[in-house]
Amino acid sequence: MQQQPRSTPFLNRRGLLGAAVATGALWCAKGARAMTEGEIFPVVETANGRLRGLMSGGIAVFKGVHYGADTSGANRFMPPAPVARWSGVRDATAYGNYAPQMPADRRRAYADLIMYDLQPGGMGEDCLVMNIWTPSASPSGRSRRPVMVHLHGGGYYAGSGNSPQFDGEMLARFGDAVVVTLNHRLGSFGFLDLSGLGDARMAQSGAAGMLDIVAALGWIRENIAAFGGDPSRVLVFGQSGGGLKTSVLMAMPSARGLFHRAGVMSGSGLRVAPQEASRKAAGEFVASLGLGKDPVARLQALPMHTLLAAQVTMENADRAKGEAPRAFSPVLDGTAIARHPFDPDAPALSAEVPMIVGTTLDERAYRRIDFNADEAALLKFAEARVGDDARRLVAMYRDEDPSASPYVLQARIDTDMTFRRAAQLQAERKAAAAAAGAAPAYAYLWKIPSPAYGGRYGAPHGTDIGPSLHDIRHGLNGPSAESVRLADQLAGAWVAFAATGDPNNARTPQWPAYTAQRRGTLVFQGDSSRTRAEDDPRQAFRTYWAAR
Repeated sequence: MQQQPRSTPFLNRRGLLGAAVATGALWCAKGARAMTEGEIFPVVETANGRLRGLMSGGIAVFKGVHYGADTSGANRFMPPAPVARWSGVRDATAYGNYAPQMPADRRRAYADLIMYDLQPGGMGEDCLVMNIWTPSASPSGRSRRPVMVHLHGGGYYAGSGNSPQFDGEMLARFGDAVVVTLNHRLGSFGFLDLSGLGDARMAQSGAAGMLDIVAALGWIRENIAAFGGDPSRVLVFGQSGGGLKTSVLMAMPSARGLFHRAGVMSGSGLRVAPQEASRKAAGEFVASLGLGKDPVARLQALPMHTLLAAQVTMENADRAKGEAPRAFSPVLDGTAIARHPFDPDAPALSAEVPMIVGTTLDERAYRRIDFNADEAALLKFAEARVGDDARRLVAMYRDEDPSASPYVLQARIDTDMTFRRAAQLQAERKAAAAAAGAAPAYAYLWKIPSPAYGGRYGAPHGTDIGPSLHDIRHGLNGPSAESVRLADQLAGAWVAFAATGDPNNARTPQWPAYTAQRRGTLVFQGDSSRTRAEDDPRQAFRTYWAAR
């Protein structure tokens, strides 16, 4: 790329950016049209100040945009504070911090496939940042686009919107939409319930990470029009932990009206932590640090790494039981989260918000590594879950899929017991509300196996993330013409849903709303030509586990 000042034919590459600023123009090649600085570095005016982004393939990208203040020190465990205004133009061309966390164990191949640990940006408590991809950084009302806010996975303890897996450029280009990812507090920094320690300021500390997301949505409502987005058409969706957080948002009074559609992928959250359990965990955490009088003030003064080390010690106790860390998660505090998200029913608070609820066929493959399990191991696995009914259960699964490995059938049984059971209950409860006049629910089932490691994982947890973002470059999917066609279908449905509240679009078969009578579900199976809507797919397995 060469700079072309008005007064001289050419200059060398040294000092290119400074010269471009001085002349207001860049030349991409000899004889090409001069590009203005604003065409390469778009500047947007927000309520807090001006931001400079960077064009990438026709998409304006703004990274590391602060929506809240630094959460360290006196702000630790507190509800998020707003960003202070700034003067001049702030650079938004690099990722900001991600929340304090420990990386996953990359000795397991699945950890590398999902790439949660490949996170650009530093780790730190000044982590209330978002990333924005938009086809046009313009506030013009005539061309405002739907806004797709993607919440990262990783439970409540890991991950970030900085991960390459959640890059929004492809979806923004494919869907002509504004795509947002964000970071928020995790683990003990976001969900340590200190409300029982006598400090009234800590009343909502067990929901601080969720309040961060609400603050981000408030920032979006105030500012997204400047990026070409429509603040009246905001979709919040996410996979795994992102689905759990979306579920919780549906029941948060402070989030009401900040989003208009919701999507839960493999993360249906029916309940949050009861306060008795969360206060007990907080007591154990404080005791592990040897804190005496006035523990809150001391907790706020400790180095970040000290808190993180204590957190990981408690998380590892859960991991030793074969479960995801659950010591720190959103708390039913009666204020920030006033009721369980979907128990005993769908929250009336978000009755007007339509939902999509989806799962993959073999979610729990991500938890298992016994790839060479045999039929005897499969039977023993089933006996541990259903006792004397194990042989009949294994026969049901084997009849459905005679060629599946025992490893995959173990994962499928575990999935039907956990992820799918919760998703079906969530869809049922939202559908019951819809029958009484609320917005509808839609359901999908992703049965397309991942090609990773010769297909050994089946259709595992996360294999629908890439297609949902129209990005199939990564390990669980892989670039192929068929992957692109499937991404056209799933991403096309999400884009339509963001725009209209209805996922039906020209790329997929007719997708009916989920009802108690028919349980209509869009099933992705085999290849894109076989995608179709089915009534109550895998009914026998649904009824079996519902009865237990």
